[in-house]
Amino acid sequence: MAATIRDIKNRTGLSLATISKYLNGGNVLPQNKALIEEAIEALHYEVNELARGLVTNKTRIVGVLVYDIECLFVGKMLHHLGLQLHKRGYGMLICDSCNDEKLEEKNLQFLMNRKVDGIIVLAVSLNSAFLQPAKEAGIPIVLLDRAFRDEEYDCVKIDNRTAAFRAVRELIRNNHRKIGMIGSKVEYTGLEREKGFREAMNEAGLDVRDEYLRMGKHSFELGYRGMKELLELPEPPTAVFMGNYETTLGGIMAVNESSNSCPEDISLIGFDDLVMTGVVQPKMWIVVQPMKQMCEKAVDMLLNRISREEEGPALCISFSARLRKGDSIRMLQKNGKIAQKNC
Repeated sequence: MAATIRDIKNRTGLSLATISKYLNGGNVLPQNKALIEEAIEALHYEVNELARGLVTNKTRIVGVLVYDIECLFVGKMLHHLGLQLHKRGYGMLICDSCNDEKLEEKNLQFLMNRKVDGIIVLAVSLNSAFLQPAKEAGIPIVLLDRAFRDEEYDCVKIDNRTAAFRAVRELIRNNHRKIGMIGSKVEYTGLEREKGFREAMNEAGLDVRDEYLRMGKHSFELGYRGMKELLELPEPPTAVFMGNYETTLGGIMAVNESSNSCPEDISLIGFDDLVMTGVVQPKMWIVVQPMKQMCEKAVDMLLNRISREEEGPALCISFSARLRKGDSIRMLQKNGKIAQKNC
């Protein structure tokens, strides 16, 4: 038979009130804490989380609402979130919105019905209306990887505009003038990265040529199709910035299937240092997001809101991304001819 709180009482001689206070996260005297922990270990006592939740009105479960669980970036973020929540004694309930705003609304209601203590959101929607029921219910919310246009919530992201600006500036520094982009025109990250692309081009006095833009929704298919179309142009770009991990993979595959080679014929710079970008040859120039640190900060912010250690207006933490050097960019002469490889 499983041990009960009364078994702990009998073993320690402490009151039920003291033991219950400890089990529910309260402070007890150090000597009492030691006695209770010794009894829990000896008796193999396991907390009835459902019963504790009824008493404390806390489930110690965090809901995580993601836009697409098939996305490798999302999977990596879930890995880091899970580790951080586990360290803090919380479980994680994941809902996949499958890039569907209507499903995202239903998933939010599902998490609310499960009485989660807080919600971390990697959103499909660009607007915050779907989160209003949780906000009105007082459920803490932290946005991860993106923000909203219309209302401020606690948020952890990177400076997407600056990250893209630096990536494109690296191409320009290597004398590329005919630069293309493959990215998203419908997602927060894609929209911000396009702004950075345009700012770098404008700063250098370069035209953003419509025929060099392949914009849709971040995906492997967009990267593959977009790169094939760019390479088939009568006057193709000499370099392409790819706006996320999936588009980067698709673009690389399209180059590999063509008669072109990287960096001899086309220079490439991509986004997100995940599995395949470390395997493909040549080694890619990549924008690297601090994914682990972003998830740590998101969990800290949410749990501080849950415990009411942090109150007041919404906070937005914006991390910097870094450029990882590779061999996928070729230095051009000012007349557009290849000069030397930039390693």
